Order: sequence, then structure tokens, then C-alpha cells
Amino acid sequence: MGRKRTIEPDAVLDAAEQVVMRDGAARLTLDAVACAAGISKASVLYDYKNKQALIRAVVERRLAAHRACERDAADELGNVADAAIRARISVASHSLTDEDRAVALGLLASLAQEAELREPIALAYRERLAEVEETSRHPRAALLAFLALEGLMSLEWLGLHTWAPDERARLISEIGWLVDQNPEPARLPERSTT
Repeated sequence: MGRKRTIEPDAVLDAAEQVVMRDGAARLTLDAVACAAGISKASVLYDYKNKQALIRAVVERRLAAHRACERDAADELGNVADAAIRARISVASHSLTDEDRAVALGLLASLAQEAELREPIALAYRERLAEVEETSRHPRAALLAFLALEGLMSLEWLGLHTWAPDERARLISEIGWLVDQNPEPARLPERSTT
């Protein structure tokens, strides 16, 4: 009978996030993660066969945690119109933590270089976009709100801009206002054939 496993997968992922925040994902090694977790490299290899599998697990855990926050926000909102987009707005109304930003920035280089690591994020966006559009009274307005929210969040995640708390709250509120609008289809100017 084999030895009972005592290493929690979350402990390994916590250690991986620490290494990503400290060194960036590009310099993440299984040895560094094992050292940060206080375990052997073989223990890390038991669950994560290589660096990419470990980074993917970190990404997937972060996505699952964010999705759980959105579900909790939807539950708090109750049975309201446009619950999916309103839950996303509610979650975005809370400022990012320094840890969230550090992990995101640390992972960015790996995500940019490896399409396989972006797959879980792309899937999460496809699912959220479909849910927002399918559950909204005005799908186009909800899509515009989603895009505005993502733009605001992207600037913050990347550390490119930080709004004063009052201005940020106002922007979030105005993005919420978009959800109730019913935009008319835009007429594109006709192209000249000359």
C-alpha cells in the first residue's frame, strides 16, 4: 500500500502564484514552486507534469474563483432582469487587490506566448458573453456594458491607469446604466464606389 498523499493541490498552486508574483511566469520553474511549497519537485510533478500544466492550473483556478464571485453576486441580486451582466458589474465594482494584479501581470508573458494557455480564458469569455447576451432584455446594451467593463478592468489589470475611487464608482454606475438602454442599430455610412 502506498503512502497517503498529504500535499494539497491548493498548496502547490498557492506556491506557484507566489513564484509568479515574485519572478514572473516566464521564470517559473517546478523547482522554484517545490521550494516555495516546501515539498519535493517529484511531488509537484505528481500533479503537474510540466510548467505549462502548472501555469494552466493557476489560470483555471483564478478563473473559477472569479466565476464563483460572479455567481455569489448573482445570488445576492436575486431574480432581477439582466442578472448576468449586473453580477459582473457588481464584482467589478470592487477594486483589484495588489495580489490579483501581480499574478495577472506575472502570467501575462506566458499567456501571450502560448495559445494553449489562453484557451481556458477564451472559453470563459465565450461562455460569459453568451450568458450575458442570452439573459439580457437588451442584448446589445448588455454587450456594450460588458465591453466597457472589460476595457476599464483591462487598464487596471495591466496597471496602465488607476481611477480615483469616486470616479471609478461613477464609471461603474454609468456602465450599469448602459444595461437599461435599448440602442438602435447603427447605420453605417455607405461606401463610395468611385
